[in-house]
Amino acid sequence: MKSSKVTTIKQEDFIQSIADALQYISYYHPVDYIQALGRAYEAEQSPAAKDAIAQILTNSRMCAEGKRPLCQDTGIVVAFVKVGMQVAWDASLNVEQMVNEGVRRAYGLADNKLRASVVDDPAGKRLNTKDNTPAVVHVSLVAGDKVEVSLAAKGGGSENKAKLAMLNPNDSIVDWILEVVPTMGAGWCPPGMLGIGIGGTAEKAMLLAKESLMAPIDMHELQAKGASNRVEELRLEIFEKVNNLGIGAQGLGGLATVLDVKILDYPTHAASLPVAIIPNCAATRHVHFELDGNGAAVLDVPSLDDWPQVNWAPSEAALRVNLDTITKQEMQQWQPGQTLLLSGKLLTGRDAAHKRIATMLAAGEKLPVDFTNRFIYYVGPVDPVREEAVGPAGPTTATRMDDFTELMLSQTGLIGMVGKAERGDVAIQAIAKHHSVYLTAVGGAAYLVSKAIKKAEVIAFADLGMEAIYEFTVLDMPVTVAVDAQGVSVHITGPAEWKEKIAQHQIVPIHNVL
Repeated sequence: MKSSKVTTIKQEDFIQSIADALQYISYYHPVDYIQALGRAYEAEQSPAAKDAIAQILTNSRMCAEGKRPLCQDTGIVVAFVKVGMQVAWDASLNVEQMVNEGVRRAYGLADNKLRASVVDDPAGKRLNTKDNTPAVVHVSLVAGDKVEVSLAAKGGGSENKAKLAMLNPNDSIVDWILEVVPTMGAGWCPPGMLGIGIGGTAEKAMLLAKESLMAPIDMHELQAKGASNRVEELRLEIFEKVNNLGIGAQGLGGLATVLDVKILDYPTHAASLPVAIIPNCAATRHVHFELDGNGAAVLDVPSLDDWPQVNWAPSEAALRVNLDTITKQEMQQWQPGQTLLLSGKLLTGRDAAHKRIATMLAAGEKLPVDFTNRFIYYVGPVDPVREEAVGPAGPTTATRMDDFTELMLSQTGLIGMVGKAERGDVAIQAIAKHHSVYLTAVGGAAYLVSKAIKKAEVIAFADLGMEAIYEFTVLDMPVTVAVDAQGVSVHITGPAEWKEKIAQHQIVPIHNVL
């Protein structure tokens, strides 16, 4: 009997491939995403959405040139590792341990240190593991003599919007998706992709949805050739109908909510129809490589010529705001959707800091920071390198701070907030009650935003790491008025306006021009 070829994979080659790939996807968008986003930019008719896409595209080119993270949330690592049956390992670690060692190496690289976001004891102390391990690793044995790896770094803002339903066999998948997507808000940083898993069991549907996001964007090609099976029919229908919702970039209202819809399916029980959705955000970090025993993976460096020629600059119509002298009276004049450029001192704080502040106030303790007449930015920045004041520092999802909004506005003297995505009813009521405001920065433009930060100093809760309270000194930091002092939210009015325009055929829907 003829022996099959056996390929030996060395431990160091595998580990270094993981590390190199994670660094690669931290600053290089997939070219298919950039080109699809470029088409969406050309087609977009909403000024607010077009400006947001311009910031994302500009940020992408800057990151490719500067080799710095596309987003401050550098993700939790997910690896699909397919090991050929004719593969032998020259290794002392198992596959999961090797992936984790690659993660440690990538996230601690001095030239481009990535933010460690993973916490242990998730239902308890939630302590940061400091090196972004462990990864989530899925290993399968397949035919062949190679190791195939699909690797992603999944941000919390998009991962938190994952949905699963156990539908009845006769239920409409499309109707459920159209019901669910508006409830996801804008915290997943559209425009991005929807990964959909259909069939199997509950956990299989979720895995299918996640794995589907590893595929290249090809909606443009699918539209040109037309559907050849039921899955492709669903992709086209969902793509059209989701974009017709008018949610738009950053949820501000517009034509491009999704750039592609990916679907993987699997046989299921006759009584079941599991359906899962996992969105991919504007960072869209994933890569595929193979190892054949001839060393570490070599990843092709994309050409900057592949990037659309879009160079965002602040609008001349933007209102310049001095954070050091701002008063509530001035803020009353700001309108939803208005563009501002912030300069001066800006405090930061997110989940852990807000929880500690609430605990201290409840115990009657004095806070270490005076929030009187100050703005707070919901951010967990990347550590700086070289001459940077701070690393990429884009906004985090503001709704996670909704439960603290009334307390912060009523007990600390805070007058304004900056984050990403919409606010919930409780927060909007508090903002209106206290005549405060909520501003948004663009999620997916973290490196661009960081260039407006000229100085950064930790002033409280240093033990919280990236969740500590910083004081940033900013110059012309671009933001949009998302909730004004009367409680009007652009994340409600914007999508409603653009959904109506699309329905009334006042504009050309994006599925007809991409």
